[in-house]
Amino acid sequence: MADTPSDDRLAAAAVEEALYARIGEATPKPRLEATRRAVELLGDPQRMYGVIHIAGTNGKTSTARITESLLRSHGLRVGLMTSPHLNRLSERIVIDGEPISDRLLAENWADVEPFLQIVDAELLANSEPPLTFYEALTVLTFACFADAPVDVAVIEVGMGGEWDATNVVVADVAVLTPIAMDHAEFLGDTIREIARTKAGIVKPASRVVSAAQSEDAMDEILRACTLSEATLRVMGRDFYLLNTESAVGGQMISVSGIAGEYRNLGLPLFGDYQADNAALAIAAVESFLGNGEIPLGAEVVEDGILLSSSPGRLQVIDHHPTVILDAAHNPHSAEALCRAIMGSFSFSRLICVLGILQEKDVIGIVEALDPVVDHFVVTQSQSDRAISVSDLADTVSAIAGPDRVDSRGDVDSALERAKELSGVEGGVLVTGSITLIGEVRGGSKHG
Repeated sequence: MADTPSDDRLAAAAVEEALYARIGEATPKPRLEATRRAVELLGDPQRMYGVIHIAGTNGKTSTARITESLLRSHGLRVGLMTSPHLNRLSERIVIDGEPISDRLLAENWADVEPFLQIVDAELLANSEPPLTFYEALTVLTFACFADAPVDVAVIEVGMGGEWDATNVVVADVAVLTPIAMDHAEFLGDTIREIARTKAGIVKPASRVVSAAQSEDAMDEILRACTLSEATLRVMGRDFYLLNTESAVGGQMISVSGIAGEYRNLGLPLFGDYQADNAALAIAAVESFLGNGEIPLGAEVVEDGILLSSSPGRLQVIDHHPTVILDAAHNPHSAEALCRAIMGSFSFSRLICVLGILQEKDVIGIVEALDPVVDHFVVTQSQSDRAISVSDLADTVSAIAGPDRVDSRGDVDSALERAKELSGVEGGVLVTGSITLIGEVRGGSKHG
């Protein structure tokens, strides 16, 4: 007999349905006023705790998760907001290391919803669309963190930065991960335009920590810091990844931070880019806790790095064959994924289960994967935005050759076919979209 959902689960499901009934994330509204009005009515909950705000194209979620782990290791109560989720909405609102409970999600929604309805009415009166899914979720998240209460919130930008709903925060530290081409239809079709939007999270007199960037991206970050009189620390100039070497279950890294040096840290994540993310997170926490002038405790860093995780990012979920999940969804992240695969694994044969969403650079992603993949098994997730199997197979075949491409209509059969092709000593890589990863990890109702 199937378990009957609890009252708390039913209440949380009602919250999720109410949010999903709003305008989806695929069509964000480039505005801040609506979110700002909602948090203002709630008494500005986002001002009740410290904030580390993270923008960029790739590495945001992993950097956010490592940052959160370091802060908790320091003894702080931490809120973490990331997006998108893999399986359940509550994954986006993490308090003290755990996704928010169904009960707290429902209780906070009951407090917040009347104010969202006020803003909806005001927007409609001005012939504007009501609060979107993401705007409403952002307001709810900030309220949940204030209710907890947390000491500090680590907030990942949803898209861009300047007009992203999360940018109603006034962050103590702004973090910029590597910036590359993505969401060009919303953010601009050059790196400079995209970087200008992402650098919009820089606030007056804030502390800014950046990954190494292209010249155009760095020009825009410098411009934003100069206009806001913000201090800027850059990886490769002010802090460094000293070395990394493979280890069981991940890698050993050493980092020269802004204020201190931290050697032989066990990072349970694969890939050089994750080592870079860890160095960026260490610099962000140094900036938050001591303005970059006081080293973090060695045990704090060791524990925080060792206990960090990033589901769906070069995550091994099975062996014989090894099955790896990675949410690479643009050429830049696909290139980083390939470097990580080559540096961390040695397979007799690598089979890629691939599913991509419609607005993505399919050709760029496939061209990045092609040199390390022996065979592709093309599929599609249940998302309405997924490219059809036939269309994706045509594109992949044009690049890799039709003899290196299989097609399967659903994720389960695609994964089984990939395992057959790889053999027990081979590897299976599942990548292309977060919705595909979510289904492999347990399925998701919404895409």
